[in-house]
Amino acid sequence: MRLDSMLIDGSWIAAGDRSTTEVIDPATEEVVGSVPVATKADLDRALAAAERGWHVWRDTDAWTRSAILRTAAALVRERADQIAELLTCETGKLLAEAEAEVLAAADQFDWCADESRRIYGRTVEGRSRDTRVLVLRQPVGPVAAFTAWNFPALLPSRKVAPALAAGCSIIVKPAKESPMTMIAIAGCLVDAGLPAGVLNVVTGDPTAISEHLLASPVIRKVSLTGSLPVGRILMSLAADRILPLSLELGGHAPVLVFPDADLDTTVDLCVAAKFRNCGQVCISPTRFFVHEAIASDFVSRFVVRAAALRVGDPRLAHTDVGPLANARRRDAVEGLVGDAVSKGAALATGGRRCDPCGTGRGFFFEPTVLTDVEDSMAIMRDEPFGPVAPIATFSDLAEGLARANATPYGLAGYVFSRDLRTAFAASEGLEVGMVGVNNLVIASAEAPFGGVKGSGFGREGGSEATEPYTVTKYVNLRLAP
Repeated sequence: MRLDSMLIDGSWIAAGDRSTTEVIDPATEEVVGSVPVATKADLDRALAAAERGWHVWRDTDAWTRSAILRTAAALVRERADQIAELLTCETGKLLAEAEAEVLAAADQFDWCADESRRIYGRTVEGRSRDTRVLVLRQPVGPVAAFTAWNFPALLPSRKVAPALAAGCSIIVKPAKESPMTMIAIAGCLVDAGLPAGVLNVVTGDPTAISEHLLASPVIRKVSLTGSLPVGRILMSLAADRILPLSLELGGHAPVLVFPDADLDTTVDLCVAAKFRNCGQVCISPTRFFVHEAIASDFVSRFVVRAAALRVGDPRLAHTDVGPLANARRRDAVEGLVGDAVSKGAALATGGRRCDPCGTGRGFFFEPTVLTDVEDSMAIMRDEPFGPVAPIATFSDLAEGLARANATPYGLAGYVFSRDLRTAFAASEGLEVGMVGVNNLVIASAEAPFGGVKGSGFGREGGSEATEPYTVTKYVNLRLAP
């Protein structure tokens, strides 16, 4: 395996005479690697391999598929340190956070190793003793999967693991900013004994790749983790062939903090979750609605903790916040903060680019807290995906829910209250796919992950993990006389 190569039909394909895409370290702006730009011939070869691989893999028994996935999980854990260092170079993520992500990716393969043996059909009583009615779940076929750059180990693993568990082959297009982490994980699957062609990894231009793959009759299923605009494009491409999709399109997660919440614990959890991965997390808390009775205390404590966070080299143990992933992300965050301040928001701390390493390089931005925020401001409508915490107030549950639900997104939401009635009412009233109550660490392999409204549809993880990668077949069998 080479990290500068694609995986097609069991072979590692280096750039050769192809053009390449550079991978940039967000902390230093240095080039840390490059990957090939797939040609149409490469994509056709990947499609042919996926078609062949599917016929092999779907006829492989579930116990064998399970064993290979389990071995791959063990290899990911064995190589976690090396993969995490690579992930940090690609994304600027803190090394400790990168290590945790790699282990979470391994969990996906472990979980789906079990789920591969638990894809159940059923029998139904026929209308006569001569009739048997069977309902089968079978693999949907070759999958095209596209992932975002912010979790380059976990996001593709959430697609690869259940697809393989269900008996599908898959072509993965990792994000161009962070492709090498997925290449390393693909190496674990190859070394675990996955047959050639069952997993293919292609790199290069996302538009050209998506258009080519989705136009092919080989592809039977599409899965995307990405932005709402990209989701619309893939839906349009999939519509021509009536392809089923699973879409996770980001969020704008509200946090409702009620007067009876444990304030110190709540603030500690909120600050830690808000600035994790420099705020570049699709379920990151991004709109804080704090009850007016405790808003002043909440803000003062939040600001102190946010201002104390240390921005710097993500490889150093004492760093709390690393860089944003790229220059366009830094520019977007800066624009949202400037828009809010120009419209009356108060800048409680942060709000500027910074140079913590003293090199004049890197896409760093200070942990930022905004108060006096109005719902009409862009930062309350557009997913900030950065280290910015806008804080507003509410007076009662009805107002809090109305404002929390007033966006097109519906991925995650959070509630802080020690009152069981309030916790239930708020969690049931939030228009989201996932709710954390007194907790912001909610993603895990054993639970379904996904959203509603503009945040997409379909679920990854939990007992629902393999369902999107199967089709239901009904068999009506009349016994011969």
